[in-house]
Amino acid sequence: MMIRNPLASSHTSTAEMKIARETWSLVRFGEVAKLSKTRIADPVAEGIEHYVGIEHIEPEDLRIRSWGLVADGTTFTNQFEPGQVLFVKRRAYQRKVAVADFAGVCSGDIYVLESKGADVLLPELLPFICQSESFFEHAVGTSAGSLSPRTNWKQLANYEFALPPLAEQRRIAEVLLAAEQVRVRAQHVESKAWRTRIAMYKELTQTGVHRTGLKISPLGFTPTHWEVSRVADVVEIHNDLRKPISAEERQQQPGPYPYWGATGVLDSIDEFRLEGTYALIGEDGDHFLKQSIWSMTHLVSGRFNVNNHAHVIKGTEKCSTEWFFHYFRHRDIRRWLTKQGSGRLKLKKADLAQMLIAVPPPEEQAHLVDNLNTFVDGNISVSGHAVESAQLLKGLIQCSIGN
Repeated sequence: MMIRNPLASSHTSTAEMKIARETWSLVRFGEVAKLSKTRIADPVAEGIEHYVGIEHIEPEDLRIRSWGLVADGTTFTNQFEPGQVLFVKRRAYQRKVAVADFAGVCSGDIYVLESKGADVLLPELLPFICQSESFFEHAVGTSAGSLSPRTNWKQLANYEFALPPLAEQRRIAEVLLAAEQVRVRAQHVESKAWRTRIAMYKELTQTGVHRTGLKISPLGFTPTHWEVSRVADVVEIHNDLRKPISAEERQQQPGPYPYWGATGVLDSIDEFRLEGTYALIGEDGDHFLKQSIWSMTHLVSGRFNVNNHAHVIKGTEKCSTEWFFHYFRHRDIRRWLTKQGSGRLKLKKADLAQMLIAVPPPEEQAHLVDNLNTFVDGNISVSGHAVESAQLLKGLIQCSIGN
């Protein structure tokens, strides 16, 4: 079958394009890649140190960043070697593919793949083929099972895709490897930026800017001129402002004042957008929300399995809304959460009221908030670059080998 080279330059001549189209071939995955079935009955005796489970492979990340120790005990016998591709066949929609850079054993729910030969398929290109949209679609579409759907090798081996000649494979692999390196570097910078942010949050919300004149308080060391208070003593807590509406009303145009509950807040701790349902809060709702933009639902959602009411915090002269938000967004509040229903956690208004907060003088609060916002903005920018680099790689895979 004649396939056009998707990376052909716009300056390529008609004759060259014709040659390119004639040299690409439609192949089945099993014709150019194979499934390794090597097993090790006793990994410890063979000197194998690491094992990899499906939980150790991150979605859309070709690097294995965590593993278990065989010495701690494992039942895995599926052997892999450096350079082989690990593809998680269970719940393929999670898009878990990685390239091994060490030897080990892995779960039976992980296929160990390799090229049938560098003269047929460059080993460097194999992981990107497994990351392509069409490959994932094929794996998901051929999976069987309700709770834990799995694809099988026979079905994967039948996946058809356009394979260029070796010269084009090398060119494509070079581009994709370079894009992958950019993605890894951006991810590394993002990780370092996040660690810096955590450190700065701890520093600024616990010891302030100058780190002088500290005292021992119920919260540990705090500046001597900071007040340690109950949340209820320094801010207003509201959870009775929303007006319940029916499912039919939710389909209509929203009212002038939005409200949100536990299902209306995003998991992101850097973006605050109101989604889903809206209703009138009251005549002064607009003025109120401008001063009360942060919710405790937002602070804990996505980090714990939380099901709670929307406790809206309104700042006062003693403690601004922004300082409250920054103070608790990186603080561990799990001891204030209680179990509800099927074990999910909830932050009750009474418990929120008793939580302790360190409160600097108003001018210092504003200064600290400005500094914290600067770090947040920097994090958002770095994360944006990481997302863009990942999207770039995905786009290059799609246009080059994604059919």
